[in-house]
Amino acid sequence: MRIELEKRPGGSRLFSFVSPLLALLLTVVCGGVMFALLGKDPVSALYSFFIEPLQEVWSLHELAIKAGPLILIAVGLSVCYRSNNWNIGAEGQFTMGAIAGSFLPIVFYEWHSPLILPLMLVMGMLGGALYAGIPALLKAHFNTNEILTSLMLVYIAQLFLDWLSRGMWRDPQGYNFPQSRNFVPEAILPEVLSSGRAHWGFVFAIVAAVLVWFMMRFTLKGFQITVLGQSERAGRFAGFSSRGMIWFSMLFSGALAGLAGISEVSGSINHLQPSISPGYGFTAIIVAFLGRLNPLGIIASGLVLALTYLGGEAVQLSLEVSDKVTRVFQGLLLFFVLSCDTLIHYRIRLVFDRLKGASDGAA
Repeated sequence: MRIELEKRPGGSRLFSFVSPLLALLLTVVCGGVMFALLGKDPVSALYSFFIEPLQEVWSLHELAIKAGPLILIAVGLSVCYRSNNWNIGAEGQFTMGAIAGSFLPIVFYEWHSPLILPLMLVMGMLGGALYAGIPALLKAHFNTNEILTSLMLVYIAQLFLDWLSRGMWRDPQGYNFPQSRNFVPEAILPEVLSSGRAHWGFVFAIVAAVLVWFMMRFTLKGFQITVLGQSERAGRFAGFSSRGMIWFSMLFSGALAGLAGISEVSGSINHLQPSISPGYGFTAIIVAFLGRLNPLGIIASGLVLALTYLGGEAVQLSLEVSDKVTRVFQGLLLFFVLSCDTLIHYRIRLVFDRLKGASDGAA
């Protein structure tokens, strides 16, 4: 006996539309069961997780801070995934963008100029794009699986950041703490509003989502991404280069991840340290699929996943549970999104094979 997936002849557009909402509902139900098993009141726990972080102005600013990198990275990943290039290493590209963009304010600490912040943002994008270019090169010219190479490069980037923060970029006046000098005021991304800490990284994310939506819907490049993603053979017949698409999608995705990295460091942390991300690059994969790989849908899903970070912190403090609760919620959400999509577009069939011995005997 074996299990096969058979594509349904006509998928329901209604169920395809409500699939993310159904996945979110199933996640909430399973989360309630999880809290009950931990001996906590599920209603109060879910209230602390999803409602409490939205009641204060400062927490809304924190929501924007956490949503910005998720949206920015997920928008770039959506281009990769729709073109059938599976970039799993956005976390590493995020880190390398932060490192490259931090070069100026750390190495040239005495330089004070209005140009420093724009140059940091450009260098952050270049750092992320060049790091994403490694798996692009390996896939385009050596047919190497980009899932493995991009994922393994994440850990190299994280170790490189750790080495810099504890070594040559460590603040000589920082009492031996593993972090760099604090950025000068000209190198800090300004706040959007005076009522909180939300900075221009969130604005970058919204602008990027709108521009990519326009590209995908109204330009030849968007049509090329869609065609090659659905059928590489049809794309080649139309004159589109699959190798060129590998380079474009990976570099574009890496550039947005790098921009997210330097925006996070410049806007929220203001220095380099061994850990600058709670897993934004991996969580952004969930954001991309929850948003149906649509840049406008990614804005909403990015806010939802950012809420899980804030809610996880609130639950951890109020109910004294592990900080891994956030990861469990995010993992459940990805599981149910993929499961709902699979069951909507495919049906499960049980296939019973004849025993080999019986067939040989009949012969």
